[in-house]
Amino acid sequence: MPAPRKYPVELRERSVRLVLQIRREQPADAHRAISTVAKRLDVHPATLRLWVNQAEVDQGVRPGTTTPDAERIAELERENRELRRANDILKAASAFFRAGARPATSQVVGFIDQHKEDLGGVEPICDVLQVAPSTYYAAKERPPSARSVRDAQLLVDIERVWKENYEVYGARKVWRQLNREGITVARCTVERLMRAAGLTGALRGGARPRTTRADPAASRPADLVDRQFTADRPNALWVADFTYVPTWDGMVYVAFVTDVYSRKIVGWRLDTTMRTDLPLDALEMAIWGRKGEKLDGLVHHSDRGSQYTSIRYTERLVEAGATPSVGSVGDSYDNALAESVNGLYKTELIHRKGPWRTADDVELATFEWVDWYNNRRIHSGSGNMPPADFESLFYIQDEADIVTEA
Repeated sequence: MPAPRKYPVELRERSVRLVLQIRREQPADAHRAISTVAKRLDVHPATLRLWVNQAEVDQGVRPGTTTPDAERIAELERENRELRRANDILKAASAFFRAGARPATSQVVGFIDQHKEDLGGVEPICDVLQVAPSTYYAAKERPPSARSVRDAQLLVDIERVWKENYEVYGARKVWRQLNREGITVARCTVERLMRAAGLTGALRGGARPRTTRADPAASRPADLVDRQFTADRPNALWVADFTYVPTWDGMVYVAFVTDVYSRKIVGWRLDTTMRTDLPLDALEMAIWGRKGEKLDGLVHHSDRGSQYTSIRYTERLVEAGATPSVGSVGDSYDNALAESVNGLYKTELIHRKGPWRTADDVELATFEWVDWYNNRRIHSGSGNMPPADFESLFYIQDEADIVTEA
């Protein structure tokens, strides 16, 4: 479809002038003045009628908006549109760029690419951000720098490590894991790329109901640990505790037994009650899992909950050759390492993957999490390696020492 014909300004003025002149000089033919002039000057009659009406408004003969007023209104509307667009650009830019620092050219280019379609194009955005359009176009034509290429490659590995580890690793653990895999990178680089990609680690915290209930009639072993959660070998010190998990079917309780030397979870059990069978089954799993290993000299530390000070539990410890040790009630510091394992479990699995429907769902997820925790999750308390690797290294070094002495 051809574009509408635009009449010259001089033709418009002459047409209006002729119509008004005919109306003054030939009042009898005033009603035919528009059709006569339109036909002779090849102008559409309706268009000429609009011109004449506007001329009469400008002369004060007919009510309406004069041409100067219409032009001022149009200018104000244009300015208003530009101000709204500039405001939209600034709002989008404030969310895109970090406050207090001039963004890098790559960030500006990325912002323009993302918003140029809905914010009026490249030039308006550059004008508001006080960036030369030539800077944008030059950056688009420039080949990527060595740093940006390296960043893109690293980000793939960073996202892989983060996703493979329950999306709970922060920059420090991602950095440690990358270096374990032979990918040399600075920690600050990992922090920068994770921040840019919006990747964050898990944060611990939150209130909890009471699960430790002391039995005032039960005998209580002494506290042999005194908050010193260290060990020089596996099976020297175990800590035990249990926590809760709310599900749609009701509350579920999960008990853990952890080896202090390597931070390995050596036993765990899940149940819908807090009876002694819950921690006792976790203890049985720990003893069975250490089959063939001597447990003489093992200290088993827990809080003063009635489940852990019960006769059945204490007798099983003595039978296995372990010495019971208990802290106080309601004092998390007296069993801090076990509480820490509970906190990691809740933060890395329960809170991030919930809500939970049934106990079976929690049990399967806990099974997978414990396997990851023991065999793939790196721990600062075990030389920044998984607990299983840390224990294996101990036994390798121990055998080497025996051979050397022989």
